[in-house]
Amino acid sequence: MGMLQRVIDWLIENLSWGGVFFAAGVFLATILGSLLMVSFLLCKLPTDYFQPSHPRALLPESHPVLRVAAHIAKNVLGAALVLVGIILAVPGVPGQGTLTILIGIMLLDFPGKRELERRVVGQPRIYRAINALRRRFGKPPLVLAGKPE
Repeated sequence: MGMLQRVIDWLIENLSWGGVFFAAGVFLATILGSLLMVSFLLCKLPTDYFQPSHPRALLPESHPVLRVAAHIAKNVLGAALVLVGIILAVPGVPGQGTLTILIGIMLLDFPGKRELERRVVGQPRIYRAINALRRRFGKPPLVLAGKPE
């Protein structure tokens, strides 16, 4: 008996309809939440976010403890989004995996991040998708060095 057959047999024996509906509900809620969050964040970005001259300070005039707490929270959220994006990028799993990974990367802090962001967003398909989304919500397109608006 093959591995796939054993998995199918186990699912048939151990899965109830309630469990199936619960899993489907969680799956749909996760996809919708991801799409809403990614869309919201991409529309909130300033048009020059991917320009080298865009400032990157987080809460520059706040108390140092608040800045550190915000910095930690931002990186934890970024890591979580990268992980969710990787799952969504698996073939057969619906969702905006690449865009979710991009949002997570934008929140994380690591050396070379700005160049990686520009390379990812500079992919023609991703760049067009982001600007189409922004256009749909009445936002101007993102500006990349060497890319037409």
